[in-house]
Parts: sequence; structure tokens; C-alpha cells
Amino acid sequence: MTGLTESIESAQQLAVAWRALVLDRDADADVRDLPGIAVRWADRPFPFYNCLTLTDSGAGPGLLAQRLGQAADIMRAKKHPGFLWLFEDLLDDEARTALTTAAEQAGLQYAFPGTGMAGDLLPIPDPVHPDLTFVRVRTDEHLRAYADLQARAYGFPLEQCRDSLVGSAHWKSTMYAYLGMRGDVPVACAATVEAEGRLFVAFVATDPQWQRRGYGEAVTRKALYEGARATGLTRATLHATVAGAPVYPRIGFKPNTPIGFYHLME
Repeated sequence: MTGLTESIESAQQLAVAWRALVLDRDADADVRDLPGIAVRWADRPFPFYNCLTLTDSGAGPGLLAQRLGQAADIMRAKKHPGFLWLFEDLLDDEARTALTTAAEQAGLQYAFPGTGMAGDLLPIPDPVHPDLTFVRVRTDEHLRAYADLQARAYGFPLEQCRDSLVGSAHWKSTMYAYLGMRGDVPVACAATVEAEGRLFVAFVATDPQWQRRGYGEAVTRKALYEGARATGLTRATLHATVAGAPVYPRIGFKPNTPIGFYHLME
């Protein structure tokens, strides 16, 4: 795939995977595909379930400014805050140069970076880690443990994370979500889900007190292994945080587009 093709794939994977996530939380969630903007907004307290992304390919500075203004207007109309995920390689060179100023003029503030990644890497071996056993998420107790790991790893309020997961049928049935257990203690988690012919990796986390032991990589490998075994898919995609970015190339993922996360200016 070319860089632009992989950037388009990365944005599409977000739109496909998040459609199911937000509709699972609220059947009346705002899920729309507008010209140049995909809306996936559950309007719940957990900000990662409130999401927009720009979908034009090769947008120039004029179109970028228009789309950023439209996105900010949509975000202002919502009860709960969320993020605009901006896949930067979808922009042309002039638009990338103008991005910082255009975002500020729209009332959007840069929050943090991410990286789109993908690879034709499946199947992979069933992982083994000397410290861990793996449990598939099947109950609300499992979901609560998964949510608590997300809260500890990323600094979100506990109740926000629990609101995003507990009671979810989608997570317990459709997603290949796993807890990495050190004895009886959940220390890491990862999930995969089928998304338009790919296996999409999401919501990887390790308890901060157990980081740098390979737990996140091991549970990600487990979610990939089981997802590929169930679906027969060979290509996987993900959106990495700065913390996760060094881990995924060891599994076989290759970085493609930079992702900028933006929220409304306060």
C-alpha cells in the first residue's frame, strides 16, 4: 500500500470500529458520515467514545479550514467533550503547513499525538508469557477489571471508564478482548475486533506498576492470535499512543500516518 492508501485505511478503520462501539453504548448515538467528516459520538463521559475524523483525501488548506470549522461546531453542540482525530497524511503539503493555525482559528487545541499502524502479520503464534495467564472478557466483572486498567493506565476517572464498558454486549461477544492475569490480579488488557476485512486492535493498557515487563505486548499478541484464529483475517491495524508506539513494531506493525488529537479550546 502507498502512504496515502494506508492513511485512508487508517481513518476508515476508526470509522468502522467506532460505529459499533458507540452504538453499543447508545442506540441513539450520533453516527453520521457527512461530506468530509465521520461522526462517531456517543455523548458519554468517556471522551474516547466521542469522536470525529476528517475523511477528505488530499485536502488543501481551504478545505481543511472549512472542515475544522464544521467539526468544531459539531463538538460545541454536544454535552460531553471528545476528540477530533486528524490523520495528517490525508492532507496535502500546504494543508499540513497550515494545520496549526487553521485549528486555532476553528477553536481547536492540539491535545496529544498518535500514529496509525498496520501490517499483514497474521497469523501469529499463540503467545506465552511466564508471568501471565489470559482470560477472555465474558462478564461484567471482566469488563470492570478492563475498565479499571484503562483508568489507571491513562489517568481517566474510574467511573468514566466503567461507564464505557460495563454492561456491553458488544465487548462480551463480538470483540476478542483479553485480560492478562498475574495470578488473580489483572495487570494488562487488549482487544481486537473485525473491521472491514482487518483485525483492529484497540484499548491496550498495562497497570503502571506492572509496566516494562512485556505484559502489554503479550496480551496484544493474545488478542491478535484469537481474533485471527476466529476470523481467518491476515491484516491488522491500530492507532498507537506514544507509550504504545515502540511495542507494536515488535509484533510486525509498521507506522504509517501521524494522528493529531484535538479538543475544543477551553
